[in-house]
Amino acid sequence: MFDTLEVLKVAGPRIIILSKSGQAAVGMNKTRFTPDGVLVDWDKQEGYAGKYDAVLVMGGKGAPKSLWDDTILPQILTDHFRAERVIGAIGLGVAVLARASLLSYEAAGPKDATFLSELEKAGLTRASSPIIQDGKVITASGPEAATEFAHTIVSALA
Repeated sequence: MFDTLEVLKVAGPRIIILSKSGQAAVGMNKTRFTPDGVLVDWDKQEGYAGKYDAVLVMGGKGAPKSLWDDTILPQILTDHFRAERVIGAIGLGVAVLARASLLSYEAAGPKDATFLSELEKAGLTRASSPIIQDGKVITASGPEAATEFAHTIVSALA
């Protein structure tokens, strides 16, 4: 997440990080960060009204438990997809887009059995490429593709 965040910060967009609980999150390398708010309040962020330019789902080992069955996130993603905004996901977060039926044919993602099962249920295949862009929908395989994912997001926003 931090590689993606650094590239996005340099590019200059305002970034709002939301989580399901609003509590500090622990990354794979024991890194911690506190989100700006709670996912349920996505449309109530100070100084911002309307839709975001991009909505990104950052995966990680907790994504299957915390994000895959979330009821709000797919609605936010679908709303932004219909508004032709950039949406993207990396790693295990890609399954959220698959479950929301926002992907066509293939998606980048990890070689994780549970993830691959989610893609199969959605009628998708896992791409061999670390990044797949289909219009304004971008998926990435995982942390090894984080920088390229961020640059692809920046390009899609331009």
